[in-house]
Amino acid sequence: MRLSGSITALATPFTAGGEIDFDAWRRLLQTQLDGGTQGVVVAGSTGEAAALYDAEYDALLRSAVEIIAGRIPVLAGSGLSNTAKTIEQTRRVAALGADAALVVTPPYVRPTQPGLIAHYRAIADDGALPLVLYNVPGRTGCDLLPETAAVLAGHERIVGIKEARNEPERMAALLPLRGDGFAVLSGDDPTAARAMLAGADGVVSVASNVLPRAFRKLCDLARAGNRAEAEAWDARLRPAYAFLGVESNPIPLKAILSRMGVGHGLRLPLTPLSPAHAEAAVRIADLVEQLEQTCRNAVAA
Repeated sequence: MRLSGSITALATPFTAGGEIDFDAWRRLLQTQLDGGTQGVVVAGSTGEAAALYDAEYDALLRSAVEIIAGRIPVLAGSGLSNTAKTIEQTRRVAALGADAALVVTPPYVRPTQPGLIAHYRAIADDGALPLVLYNVPGRTGCDLLPETAAVLAGHERIVGIKEARNEPERMAALLPLRGDGFAVLSGDDPTAARAMLAGADGVVSVASNVLPRAFRKLCDLARAGNRAEAEAWDARLRPAYAFLGVESNPIPLKAILSRMGVGHGLRLPLTPLSPAHAEAAVRIADLVEQLEQTCRNAVAA
C-alpha cells in the first residue's frame, strides 16, 4: 500500500438526538469521493472514536467500506492505551474491511521509546493489517521520536507515519525514512503545504472534511513542487485553519459541518462551539463554499 495526497480524518455526524446520522455520513463520504480525496480515516480522534460504542464503530466502518468500494484506501483508527487491546481492535477493523490501521501512540500511559517499539512491533507482527504510526503528543502525552520511527519503518507491515508535530525539524528528520514501503504524512493542516514541498507524501487532514477539493488542489500543487502556486493557495486556506483551531478539534469543524447540513453536534465531554465564535463560523462557512466553488469552476473550465 502506498498512501499519498489528501487523506481526510472523517468527523462522525450525529443527529439532534445524539445518535449517529448515517444519512449525513453517507453524504460526507460521497462528498469526499466527489472532491478527489485520496484516502479516508474512520474513527480517528476527529471522528470522536472514544465516544463511540463498539457497534457504532463497526457500523461506521462497514458503511464506509461499502460506499467507497475500493476506490480509495480506508484507514481505521485502532490505537488504544494497551497493546493487547490494540491488537484485538486491529483484528476487528481488518474483519470489517479496512485497508490499513491508523495506530496512535498509546494515550495517557506514556511508554518509553523501547516500549513504543515493542508495542508497534507486536501489533505489526500479528499481521491483521498494514499499520500507519500516528504521533500526536499534544493529545497523547507521548512523543514517538524520529529515531524510534526509523527502527519501526523497516517492518514490512508498517507502511507510514502521520506526524502531527509541526516543527520543520521534525519533518526533516522523518523524510529520509520515505521509500516504496513507507510514507511520511503530515498530520497538521497549517504546515502541510510546507511539509509536502519538503518531500512529504501527503496530509491526513481535518479541514478536508469541508474542503475536499481545496485540499486535493493543495496536495497536487505541493507534491508537484509548484511552490509559488502552492503557497498562494495555502494562504487562501489559512483563515479556515485558524478557525478550526479556536477550540478543541472537532468542535469548530462540526460547527461548519452543521451549517452545511452534516450532523448536529458532539458527544460529552465535548460541547458545541462557544457563542463567542459564532460569527466567525458564519464567515468561515462562506469562505469554505467560495473556495470549493473556485475548484469546481476550475474543473468546469
